[in-house]
Order: sequence, then structure tokens, then C-alpha cells
Amino acid sequence: MKNLFVGNMSFQTTEADLRALFEPFGQLSRVHIAMDRETGRARGFAFVEMPNDAEAAKAIQGLDGKDLGGRNIKVNEARPKEGGGGGGGSRGPGGPRGNSGGGGNGGPRGGGGGNSRGGGGREKFSNEDYRETARQPREPRW
Repeated sequence: MKNLFVGNMSFQTTEADLRALFEPFGQLSRVHIAMDRETGRARGFAFVEMPNDAEAAKAIQGLDGKDLGGRNIKVNEARPKEGGGGGGGSRGPGGPRGNSGGGGNGGPRGGGGGNSRGGGGREKFSNEDYRETARQPREPRW
């Protein structure tokens, strides 16, 4: 069983269009066009499952770069989804700054050193560090 990724599709491409395109290469198990949750329109890519690996390889060979709806589609074997869904790429535990070590740089609030408990990445704000400190008045924001 091979799962094929079909990209760079026209937003008007339908499931029937994809079936008609792939059926000459062999049997299809499933055709799924990715849809935008909010707008309900196609996102421009789809997945096609083919039970026979040899037929899937022929489909990739024959359809990659072919014109469909005025666009050259991209067909290749789908890669497995990487952990954590959504949001344009996974950044891992350190976030955009890459603070995955324990201690030292103190996480997103700067400082470092004093509140270093070691262990795993970003430090959390803690009231116990500021209990005896008198609170200073805030400046108005206008």
C-alpha cells in the first residue's frame, strides 16, 4: 500500500478528476483532497492511496510534472506526518530561540543564573523569587 502526495493542484480540481487521472495506472483505495476548515475550499494538494506498490511507482513516473487544470502537478510518495500538527513547521521544545538546555540563560525572560533549577528548557515565572520585594508603581501606558 502506497500513499501518494499530489501537490500544486488547481483549487478547482475534484476527486473525480484525480480518479480519472490515476485509474489508468492501477487500482485506487482512496482519494482525499485536503480542504481548508475555515473557508471550505481545497488547499491545493491531495493524497491518493494505491494498494499495489508497482502501480504506484508507475503513477509517480507518469504523472509527476503533468499538466492538470493549467498547473504542473507534483506527484511523489507521501512522507509520514511529523509530530505536532499545525502552525507551519515544528520548532521542537526550545521554541524559536532554541533554549533546550537546562539552567544558564534563563529562558524567554532573560536573567539567567538565579532561578536555575536545571532540567528542561524554559524557566517558568515564580512568585517565590519576588515575595519580599516591594512592588513598584507602573507607568501609565499612554
